[in-house]
Amino acid sequence: MTVSFLQRHVPFRGLIQVAGIHDMAEAVMLAECGFHSLGFPLRLPVNREDCTEEEAAKMAVRLGPRIAPVCICYLDQADAIDTFCTALGMVHVQLHGPVPSDELERLRRLRPDLYVIKSLVIRDTPDALQTLNLEAAAAAPHVDAFITDTHNPATGADGATGMTHDWSISRSLVASLPRPVILAGGLTPDNVSAAILAVQPAGVDVHSGIEAPDGRKDRNRSLRFVREANEAFTKISAICS
Repeated sequence: MTVSFLQRHVPFRGLIQVAGIHDMAEAVMLAECGFHSLGFPLRLPVNREDCTEEEAAKMAVRLGPRIAPVCICYLDQADAIDTFCTALGMVHVQLHGPVPSDELERLRRLRPDLYVIKSLVIRDTPDALQTLNLEAAAAAPHVDAFITDTHNPATGADGATGMTHDWSISRSLVASLPRPVILAGGLTPDNVSAAILAVQPAGVDVHSGIEAPDGRKDRNRSLRFVREANEAFTKISAICS
């Protein structure tokens, strides 16, 4: 059985992921900046895709083993997720919609080689943490990691909102969940260090926070994001050791 990039690095701390890849030139630039995984949001209910499914599949092949391509989607049925990941040639999948725990269990049986990241979308409600803990408890036996992200009530988008959330909720999830937690939601080169030190996640994910006004990823912002994140993860490691 093939072992995925992230499976070789678990338990991990210091994962730096970027989502929203437009083309191979951008993918190569981001890999050179030091990102470990590239997320390809596809079949989105709200936001527009940055590239086509065919383009994402070609990039996944060309990236090779040095960096992990991650399929980001809102599919909620095991068969459909399996078929989609197979078509893309990706063995890392980030599930951003609500997925029944029995479908996650089926997906694990169908594709034990898949590295499954399940989103925990944080909403600004009084019972947000309680709700997320219940959701995570049902999913944890069947997934490899979680990613926290932010809900935008104005657009209905779950993720890729450019909005931060209450980091104390993510910190509580990091402390209580039996799986690694990746932090996303409004991260930029200016706040990623503070976010890592506050939440102490296993990894971070950035999307619009390193983009230029034209929507493309900016090399200088990308380099600074990676540098700030690495320095903060080093501080956490020193504290924990």
